[in-house]
Amino acid sequence: MAGHSHAKNIMHRKAAQGAKKAQAFGKLIREITVSAKQGLPDPAMNPRLRAAVKAALVANMTRDTIDRAIKRAAMAGQGEDYVEVRYEGYGPYGVAVIVEALTDNRNRTAGEVRSAFAKAGGALGETNSVSFQFERKGVIAFSGQADKADAMLEAAIEAGALDVESDDEGHEVTCSPEDFFAVKEALEAAFGNAESAKVEWVPNLRIDLDEDKAREIIKLLERLDESDDVQNVYANFEVSEAVSARLSA
Repeated sequence: MAGHSHAKNIMHRKAAQGAKKAQAFGKLIREITVSAKQGLPDPAMNPRLRAAVKAALVANMTRDTIDRAIKRAAMAGQGEDYVEVRYEGYGPYGVAVIVEALTDNRNRTAGEVRSAFAKAGGALGETNSVSFQFERKGVIAFSGQADKADAMLEAAIEAGALDVESDDEGHEVTCSPEDFFAVKEALEAAFGNAESAKVEWVPNLRIDLDEDKAREIIKLLERLDESDDVQNVYANFEVSEAVSARLSA
């Protein structure tokens, strides 16, 4: 897909293959908790919470588990008090990396992130040290439905999206962060659940890496993702289709 870097495709496959269910559920519950505390604890009135609940259901979390997380978040003094934190740094070969975390212990999380960078030969930087190399965008991907490119484009434009990239694999819609929930819900009403939907840090430019270098970066990203506190990891690199196929094998 034109809008997807090979690096992102590789990471999605590896995450799907290697993620532990308990850890994945823990990260989803953190997002539900923060979403419920920042807005109304009612998914119908809170778009971020509604999206978090949908993601949890797609991951086969039970409705009872979701409801308990929302209730704990809604009760004063109950549940963990998570805060959103962003870390930025450089991995090997000048690859810029952004790490988003939800944590109840900043010192622990910073230590884990710093250690992951150091082990990879990279370095954790100051806030905004690499984010200028990225742009914040809503990214909504639909797999399949290649025959609906025109309909997708028309619906995306009507919903307020910025761009649509389509090919035989599917469609990727981008929009401003402010319009993300409105665009996502309008498109899902028309085409069913998105394969993925998230407000992401999208690189302005990507560094092209060979297979060996890409493996080093992927190892760093996987090490970061192993932290229970880390929710999302972004890096500005890409690889050729041939290298992508070998890395994904």
